[in-house]
Amino acid sequence: MTGWRLARAILIWVALALAIGVPIAAAATSEQLAWRGPVYILAGFAGIIALGLVLVQPLLIGGYLAPLSAYRGRRAHHWIGGTLAFAVVIHVAGLWITSPPDMIDALTFSSPTPFSPFGVVAMWAIFIVALLASLRRRLELRPRTWRIIHIPLAIVIVLGSVVHCLLIEGTMETISKVVLCMLVLAVTVKVMIDLQVWRKRRTLRGESGARSAAGGPGLL
Repeated sequence: MTGWRLARAILIWVALALAIGVPIAAAATSEQLAWRGPVYILAGFAGIIALGLVLVQPLLIGGYLAPLSAYRGRRAHHWIGGTLAFAVVIHVAGLWITSPPDMIDALTFSSPTPFSPFGVVAMWAIFIVALLASLRRRLELRPRTWRIIHIPLAIVIVLGSVVHCLLIEGTMETISKVVLCMLVLAVTVKVMIDLQVWRKRRTLRGESGARSAAGGPGLL
């Protein structure tokens, strides 16, 4: 790894640590915690951690977290996806324990709070992705089929999680919360663009190689 790549990798890791760590630290100093029970607090921090993991996932699949190789990045993406689903379970279970009626209203989309439906939709999308990922080999899902299923669900997860978080007025500090949400959106968009460009280039190279092998003109 060259000096520039090493410096870039360090900056990315530091920025990632700050993007996730600062909102957690700010929430830990919130005055609202004094009025909350331990189960509710655990549920709240599980939600913050889950949002942080939503930021990590596209960074891994995009190969931005050096020195992780592409293979290790995909493996980490798989396991962190499971951790994300577990964090959401803790988040929902904790809220259910502290206030079952509110959770019933949220899960049935009858809650008066505007943030609830976005969180519920993101939750189900996370669970669906986690379930399909665990059954991917048994279902014999091809890479292309998996991408067709996974990418729209990933978009739902990102948008639902971000809107859910932004609409909540809770223990999270506003500025660090907004920064984290904007980073989740920006990184997701960048990764999707980068991967799409990479696939197009690979397709063009394959077509160029096929034409050259057939004796036809290649692409300039």
